[in-house]
Amino acid sequence: MAASHATAGSRSNRAVLLTVTCLGQFMVLLDNTIVGAALPDMQHRLHTQLTGLQWIVDAYVLLVAMLLLSGGVFADRFGRKRVYLTGAAVFTAASLLCSLAPSIGWLVAGRVLQGIGAAALSPASLALLAAAYPVPQERIKAIGLWAGLSGIGLAAGPVAGGVLTEAFGWPAIFLVNLPIGVVLLLVGLRHLGESRNPSAPAIDVPGTMLSVLAVGVLTYGLIEGGARGWTSPVILGSFAAAAILFAAFIAVEARRPAPMLPLRLFRRRLFTVSNTTMVVVGFALMGSSFFFSQFFVYVQGSSLLRAGLQTLPLSLAMVIVSPYAGRLAARYGFRIVVTTGLALAGLGLLALGMVHADTGYGNVWWRLGLAGIGFALTMSPLTGAAIQAVSPQEGGLASGISSTTRQMGAVLGVAVLGAIVRTRQSGGASFEAGLNSAFVAAGTVTLASAVFTGLWLARSNPAAGSAAPHRSTEPKAVTPSKEAPVNSG
Repeated sequence: MAASHATAGSRSNRAVLLTVTCLGQFMVLLDNTIVGAALPDMQHRLHTQLTGLQWIVDAYVLLVAMLLLSGGVFADRFGRKRVYLTGAAVFTAASLLCSLAPSIGWLVAGRVLQGIGAAALSPASLALLAAAYPVPQERIKAIGLWAGLSGIGLAAGPVAGGVLTEAFGWPAIFLVNLPIGVVLLLVGLRHLGESRNPSAPAIDVPGTMLSVLAVGVLTYGLIEGGARGWTSPVILGSFAAAAILFAAFIAVEARRPAPMLPLRLFRRRLFTVSNTTMVVVGFALMGSSFFFSQFFVYVQGSSLLRAGLQTLPLSLAMVIVSPYAGRLAARYGFRIVVTTGLALAGLGLLALGMVHADTGYGNVWWRLGLAGIGFALTMSPLTGAAIQAVSPQEGGLASGISSTTRQMGAVLGVAVLGAIVRTRQSGGASFEAGLNSAFVAAGTVTLASAVFTGLWLARSNPAAGSAAPHRSTEPKAVTPSKEAPVNSG
């Protein structure tokens, strides 16, 4: 009887833990897509230009990209519950700051804090699940639920953003995080159990700082270049500083006994190609998503609510298709599925580059859906390929690096495609023409990546991995859940 009570209590605790971790990741993913729907209102009410909107998005994505790996190490080293609740508290407080921001500067500062909170909350939530479900098959199911349920935030974002912004203005998209954050803190403090890894590596402070500075300075140059001029001393200096900081980062990481980014992993072709391609996925997906609501509002004259609904085909396609992408990769091999996905996404973006003010929505939605299907087919298999390329003990690290490279691509996508639009406008072109150029550029890069991947990604199938043939099934089983419909962000 006592044993049955213990089992029931354990199941109840696990159910609470699963709910809390899913809700936290839902909040993080919701923030990836809900902001896009509010960008036109932000531009109007905060009296900012395209550059300001780019910083609103990239300030968040930059911090998530650069601190994601460190967040996982922090959770293992200092306690997963502690880091998870700290991340939730920071994210919630930052959301309040964003909603009260009187200017673009305060809003960007709030977005930076949100990124720091998300970089702690997201990996800690997954670490809590992994610790609570030590049996591999149970863990796979739990992570699958975590990815699937929390991934609903991606699809809900555009609609929720449109509804809230239309009714109450852009601050409401951040206020919606407050009740979620309060619930996470109250329930988490009472019901989550603490766990840690005593043998977790030390925090790579130099590597973390150099990576943040390098990508931050590069992003500054790309975003501000359109406004200040590409030959401005400040912009040229930022590119030079970024090159120096990247070189310093590589030098430091090559010498540290426990680096945040083990460079030796990139000697493996499968790992290098999969992560390079993941940068392109983040670049094209987030960079193009940044402009969707602006296209519908400014070019086609839609309301904020209608624009949010009109962007839905892309995120819905990703939520629906992503859980099946890993299974397809296990059946047909990484190369076929990823190459097909990149080709579909590239064609969808090229097709969006041919949409104009008078194009009916019946001739637009399928282009968004095609791009969404393509991106959904790439993310899980690319993470699976990265995991397949390393030893079993390094699978978590490989998955974290894959997420980080996607986020880095997102930072660059918003910056570069925004620079294309601004450069076209400064040359006398309309905003519509600038958007067409940006979508075509994203589609071209994605199609080029499809060719590159098709030629260089090592063939892989369920029976043989490129680096670890004895791990025939593990990456295939974990693949659909680890990277299910994530990140536009």
